[in-house]
Amino acid sequence: MTITFVVNQVGKESAGYTTTALALEAHKRGHTVYYVGVGDLVYLSDGRLGGHCRRVPGREFRSLHTFLDAVLETEKKLVSSDKWDVLWLRNDPAADMEKRPWAQDAGMLFGQLASQQGITVLNSPEGLIKASNKMYLQYFPESVRPRTVITRNMADVEAFYREQNHRIILKPLKGSGGKNVFLIDKKDDKNRKQIVEAICRDGFAIAQEYLPAAKKGDVRLFLMDGEPLMRNGKVAAIQRVQQAGEIRSNIHQGGKAKPAGMTTEIETIVDAVGPLLRQDGMFLVGLDIVGDKLMEINVFSPGGLIHASEFHGVDFMEEVITAMERKVDKNR
Repeated sequence: MTITFVVNQVGKESAGYTTTALALEAHKRGHTVYYVGVGDLVYLSDGRLGGHCRRVPGREFRSLHTFLDAVLETEKKLVSSDKWDVLWLRNDPAADMEKRPWAQDAGMLFGQLASQQGITVLNSPEGLIKASNKMYLQYFPESVRPRTVITRNMADVEAFYREQNHRIILKPLKGSGGKNVFLIDKKDDKNRKQIVEAICRDGFAIAQEYLPAAKKGDVRLFLMDGEPLMRNGKVAAIQRVQQAGEIRSNIHQGGKAKPAGMTTEIETIVDAVGPLLRQDGMFLVGLDIVGDKLMEINVFSPGGLIHASEFHGVDFMEEVITAMERKVDKNR
């Protein structure tokens, strides 16, 4: 089959990205694989979609680095979607928010048309639109998420700050990768207003209860069709531990990854959120969990699956691509 991966910009992809590993695994299994930047998508005059794509060369690769280098050396060619079986939306809208705002919704909008034309689109574009900011978390049971206020009003933040004994997390409603996430306590009394104003310049602010368990980092757990991604009895999960003096545990913010497994608290969260994720067409997502609370749901391009594979000694990419093949056959 033919699989087209949509990314923010092909030239900015990395060998360490989960997308690279998924694309290589699909290529190894004999599928035709294309890369296309979200800005290279096209609506063609015959009513079909297309894209100025880079096709993965038809040869073997010794590493993720040589694979991606070969993709980047390939010239772009216009390809019609009548050749696509799968359109895999792996672009992160939040990464385009500041410098390329026109690109934020493009993948989802083109994805909706592709879905109508019978192409399997992952994750579901309708589900992604619903989950396009952190408000999506509020659709899930209160028992598994932290207490939260979403506002642009400073008085609301102040009231919540007092309610939470003068310690909260502040972050933007739209964003990813740990950008503009702040721990606010009494030491930041002088800066609190400025931080809220800075966040609200770009939209709404989230004020969230601080969880003491966050000192130990968080767990990134991968779900596939609402169930933990498993292979050979191993679960696709890593623990991300922040650097000293840092509250963010994101890997590209300096966090360190180590193996993680299932706990009773994590199983409770999965039971609570899995059915709605499956209903919303979320094929592959990453849950960020602190203690017994779900902090975020990463639905666009969750990373860390390479780390999980290395730690647990199994190739989770094989499991994902196999499930994708089954999904396409079922849709047919």
